[in-house]
Order: sequence, then C-alpha cells, then structure tokens
Amino acid sequence: MFDPVLADIRFGCGRSPRIAAPDSVAALLAGLTAPDSAAAAHPIETYETFLATRLSPTFALGRIRNQEKGTPQADAAHRGIIKITQTGRTARVGWLVSHVARRITSDTPLRERLESFWADHFTARGKANVMQVSTSPYIESAIRPHLAGRFEDMLIAAATHPLMLHYLDQQASAGPNSPQAQRHPGKVGMNENLARELLELHTLGVNGPYSQDDVRQLAELLTGLTFTPDAGTVFRTALAEPGAETVLGRSYGGGPAVVEDIHAALRDLARHPATADHIAHKLAVHFVRDTPDPALVTAMAGVWRETGGDLPEVYRAMLDHPAAWDPAPGNAKMPLDYIASACRALDVPPKALATRAQMLLMEPLRLMGQVWQEPPGPDGLPEADEAWITPQGLAARLQWGFTLPQLMLDALPDPRDFVETALGARAPAEVRFAASAAETRADGIGVVLASPAFQRM
Repeated sequence: MFDPVLADIRFGCGRSPRIAAPDSVAALLAGLTAPDSAAAAHPIETYETFLATRLSPTFALGRIRNQEKGTPQADAAHRGIIKITQTGRTARVGWLVSHVARRITSDTPLRERLESFWADHFTARGKANVMQVSTSPYIESAIRPHLAGRFEDMLIAAATHPLMLHYLDQQASAGPNSPQAQRHPGKVGMNENLARELLELHTLGVNGPYSQDDVRQLAELLTGLTFTPDAGTVFRTALAEPGAETVLGRSYGGGPAVVEDIHAALRDLARHPATADHIAHKLAVHFVRDTPDPALVTAMAGVWRETGGDLPEVYRAMLDHPAAWDPAPGNAKMPLDYIASACRALDVPPKALATRAQMLLMEPLRLMGQVWQEPPGPDGLPEADEAWITPQGLAARLQWGFTLPQLMLDALPDPRDFVETALGARAPAEVRFAASAAETRADGIGVVLASPAFQRM
C-alpha cells in the first residue's frame, strides 16, 4: 500500500534528486516532530518580531501624524509609515522565497504541506498599511508550532491572534451591556464575524448543528477579545458582555469576564463530533481528491473523536487508509504546489529565487490564479480542480515550465533523467518518450512539467 514516490508527490512537496523519499508512514509522521531544519535555514519573521519592529512603530508614528497635523513632525511621521510599509512589502516577497525554499530543501516535507493547509483553513490577512504584509509572521507564530499538536491549541492560537481579530473586525466588538457600551450608548456595538466564521469555517462546518442564536451567544462571549500594537492579544473587560452565554447548549462565564471562558468554548468546539466530520473531510479533499472515499473520512473522523483532535493521530488515520494510496491521479496541484514541486525536482538554489522572486514566483502565481496571500474571502482558497485548471491558468503553467527553469539554473538536467526524478515509476511512457525526443533540454523539462502526470498529486 505505501508508495514512497506517491508519498513524495501526494503528501510531500514533490520529488527531489538528492533528498530520499520516506520509506514508511512512520517516517512521514516522524518528520513532524523532527528538528525544523528547513525553518532554521530559511527563516520567516515571527509575529512577535513583526509587532515590535513594524506594527508598534507604525501606530506610534500614526499617533504623531494625527496629533501634529500640519507640522514637519507630522510629515516626517507620515514618511516613516510609508517607509515601514515599503520595507514590509520587500520582506513579504522574501518570505515567499523562504516558503518555497523550505519546500525545496525540506527532508520533512509533510510539515510544509500541512502548514499551507492549516494556514488556509485559518485564513487571515491584513487590510491596511503594514498589516497587509503580516500573514507569514501570523503563520509562523500561530500555525506552524501546532502542526503536530492538538487541534484545540491551534484553534485558540489562530482565533485569538491579532491578525484574525483585525481581519474579522473583532478588536472593537463590545457587548451591548458592557461597561463601554453603557458609557457610550449608540457609539459601540458587537460584531459577529469572528463568531460566525469560528462555527461555519473553523470548526463545525457550514452545515453544522448551530443556530443564529449560537452565533449571537458566541459573539457575546468573544467580546473583550482585542489587541494592541505593543502587547498583541489582550482581553479588555470594559468591552465584555456581562453574564453567562450558552453555545450549543453549554454555558460559559457568569462570573467576572475572563479570557479563559473563551478558551473553554473553543476547546469544546474543537472536540465536537461535527468538527471531526468537517475537518476530516476537508483534510481528505485537500490531500487525496475532491471526492474522497467516505470510508477514509469516517476513519479520520473516528480517530478525531477518540483522541479529542490529536492531529498526528488523525494524520496517521489518513495515511494508514488504503484510499490514501489509490494510484489513480489525485488532485490538481494548486499554483504554489506546482511551482514549488517543480523547483524541488530541479533542485533550484533558493538564492536563484531570491534575486528574481517577483518574476519567478509572485507574478506567475498571480497568472495561475493564486494571488499570494490574498485569498478571496475567509473561506480561503478553493479546492476544486476546476478552480485551477483553467485556460489562463494552464497557459501560465506552460509558460513557466518551458521558459523559467533555465533562468534559475546554470545548467538544466538531462530531460531523460529529470522525468525519473520528477515522476519516478509514475511517469507515463508517453512522457518519457516526449522528454527523450525533445530538441532541447529546456523543451524536455517543459514537457515533463506540462504533463498531466506532473500537474496532479
């Protein structure tokens, strides 16, 4: 059942000419708790650093600009904000290079795939100024440390993160009977965005067993959850709705408002049977196929319920199931998966990407339909193949595969060797023949990268 080539392609970042494929499910899973050498070699700024060096200074300059309008100090503060934002945009491109470099060089590639899955599941993005470039630091601090832990811990880290609070307009949400609302009647209000997405997207699912009253009650419980540019996430009792709230039949709070009541509700949502069904199905769709075997989903959801959402055990249930190793071609690769797996198969030096990241990565991703870290909404990127296999998307992939590899390498590999590197025993005979018959190495590499066999997991 276990297939090392399929393990590389379907559950990893693609095949590599120098990094051996895992030899078992145990090896795949062991990589999740191994030292994170890829992150160490290709660092991405943590959110804590982002707060201290980008967000906090921006807010401080904003206060000067607002308080000293019409003065040289205000002009200087405005220029300072622009500079921080510009350096943030430059850093963001560098972080894209780091994400791809990790996929090229990692000997624990399942970690990189899971990071992308969970970052999309907990989609959050900044909407103004330097916050617009904070997604990678958010992922680095809220998602990556919890990939091999319990779902409830990742849920709390993501749902209460400053970027999520900003993205879903939670930071100013005030309970209707909160001290703040009583002091300023009609001027502050409660926002239900975070509560709704927590139930609909992050836990129970769009068809989950919740009502509008559950959304309202959870929104009341979440009031008080906010952030500052200096401290990050904080809990302000002045915004919190007093009294107990009931979500899915369970009561939370009732005493002095504390953030632990919110954490308790999130832990219960994480362990809910509907959450097990929703996320097990979503994992199976992402890693295996758009219409996964129901038995695979049932097995994963069952382990979720038994373990309370122990993620490595859920991954194990997926990887131990025969449906996960169906040799039939699986999902179409999303643009980042396509580009990164091509770079891994070509063994592209990360420094070659860094010098031309806009041309080699950022713009091609856009042309293929995936604007980097700008998802269409809180539900993240679409999973369906037809969202990615479009005439424009395919044309962009063909152009990338036939023209850009030669810009990243001093010398292209022999296509006859490359087809084996990229696809192994899964390479169809017609692709092997076309690669060997190509007039140039660039054409041969392009043929392999354009083939349906390479485009799919």
